[in-house]
Amino acid sequence: MSVFSSLIDQSQVVEILKDAAQAAHNSNDLSQVMTSTWLFTGPPGSGRSNAAIAFAAALVCKEGGCSKCNDCLSTILGTHADVELIKTQGLSIKIDEVRELITRASWAPSVANYRVVVIEDADRLTDSAANALLKVIEEPGLRTIWLLCAPTLTDVLPTIRSRCRHLSLRTPSTKAITNLLIERDAVDAKTAEFVARASGGHIGRARRLATDANARQNRANILKLPLMIKDIASAFKAAQLLVDAAKADALTDAEKKDEDEISKLKEAWGATGSKMASGGSKAVKELEKEQKSRSTRMVRDYLDRALLDLATLYRDVLLLQSNSTDSLINQDLLEQIKLMATSTNPAKTLGKIEAILKTRRNLAQNAAPLLLIEALMCVLR
Repeated sequence: MSVFSSLIDQSQVVEILKDAAQAAHNSNDLSQVMTSTWLFTGPPGSGRSNAAIAFAAALVCKEGGCSKCNDCLSTILGTHADVELIKTQGLSIKIDEVRELITRASWAPSVANYRVVVIEDADRLTDSAANALLKVIEEPGLRTIWLLCAPTLTDVLPTIRSRCRHLSLRTPSTKAITNLLIERDAVDAKTAEFVARASGGHIGRARRLATDANARQNRANILKLPLMIKDIASAFKAAQLLVDAAKADALTDAEKKDEDEISKLKEAWGATGSKMASGGSKAVKELEKEQKSRSTRMVRDYLDRALLDLATLYRDVLLLQSNSTDSLINQDLLEQIKLMATSTNPAKTLGKIEAILKTRRNLAQNAAPLLLIEALMCVLR
């Protein structure tokens, strides 16, 4: 077993990374097999971040990624001294963060042969941050490896991607995800197959649906929304319900985490009662600002997930209108799907799917969520 065992249905990528890690350990100089800058792309849930972290572990592990030693385990946990793991919980990665990162990346490795930097959301770099990063990857240090992750090549500046070795991960098959859930998480076969289809190839989403009854119920509630839309008023009501549900989920997930972060920060600044060391209040305000940005992103992420669920519903409607029932995702909602299929035609169904996908794109561009969802529900009506 190796660190690459967590990559599902990505055999070609795994072979390339294993060869590169071996070349890195066998040579003092980087070569065509092992380069200094890599770009991992793939759809959500394909495992692009997992691939980058596994590769980082293989580079710092003396055995090339055994998954059992302290180097591998600390890399996966994000605590290795020579591995920088950058994952933003906000809407963007700003230039100040990148400048600090570049400074740390320039340090010589302390215990491993390489210093490895993993940027999980390279697509969220601001233009100024991306340009700052470009300067350092144009002339990388001899012992620094940069691993960037993004959904697609077009999400990264052309000048950056032209200097990277590109690896594209594919969406794992339904069968591969089903087997993973059965073997790793002891999920029963029927549930595993259903959530593998419902997740759209997103391994993390499939696991959450399989192990969290609330997540399955929330998904079921979302898929019922189209049936309640009868007129403009009900369309607006459905939009409000969807946005409120996303905000409630984000608040539930963030509330305790926010409190713990504030408490630990105040403790670090020597808080006694309402007093802190000089600079403490400013640090708390900055953290609260980051938490607000994170909360905004979480709401958008929940809405995006809901839109994907709605897209699977209309996909099934379109299949039924094409006289096909073999690959329905939401087979538990067959009666609802039949009702929707007979009340419209394929052209209109396709238009609704396109409207959902357009709403997802606009949501990613930071448009106002409620206005977007209201407009979409009017189209779905």
